[in-house]
Amino acid sequence: MNALLAAYSYLSNNWAQVHASRLCGCCNCLRTFAPDEIVGWVGLTMENMNDPEAVDKQTAMCPHCGAEAVLGDHSGMPVNAAFLTSMNEAWFQRTMIRKSNK
Repeated sequence: MNALLAAYSYLSNNWAQVHASRLCGCCNCLRTFAPDEIVGWVGLTMENMNDPEAVDKQTAMCPHCGAEAVLGDHSGMPVNAAFLTSMNEAWFQRTMIRKSNK
């Protein structure tokens, strides 16, 4: 599988992956940060806030720009400027990932 497609799967429902990471990066603003800097998470509601499965499916929000585009190094993907830029171009600028014409 293409590394950008594989990495994209780690941008949501990533509570456990982010908490197990030492370094995180944002594919939107391209900044890197420690996981403990993240204060915003999406995915919980009043109905599921006590459900352990729902907690594990939360998605991190970047502490700098608020985007739901956080990648942790525990994913096995590189968290560096070059890879985050490639992810930004592919998913936010839509310059690299396109639907097949077939």
